[in-house]
Amino acid sequence: MSRICELTGKGRQVGHNVSHANNKTKRVFLPNLQNVTLMSEKLDRSFKFRVSTHGLRSVEHVGGLDNWLLKTSDTKLSANALKVKRELVKAQAA
Repeated sequence: MSRICELTGKGRQVGHNVSHANNKTKRVFLPNLQNVTLMSEKLDRSFKFRVSTHGLRSVEHVGGLDNWLLKTSDTKLSANALKVKRELVKAQAA
């Protein structure tokens, strides 16, 4: 399973380990992903996502899962999150 946040699209970053002698070796910085269940108020359902802790804080800051999905572009969202976003748009139109 790839280490990518389903809501923000945040993935791994590449950098260097730098020794005291200034030798550089490649290393990978992985996002802190957590399995969480987020509640949609408009759909009155809960959904499971694999979200970075930074993304989780961002969702709470914006005002919940519904607001986050409606404001975020489709390119950053995973297939699972896009499905939920489509359901939200349908519910909002009805």
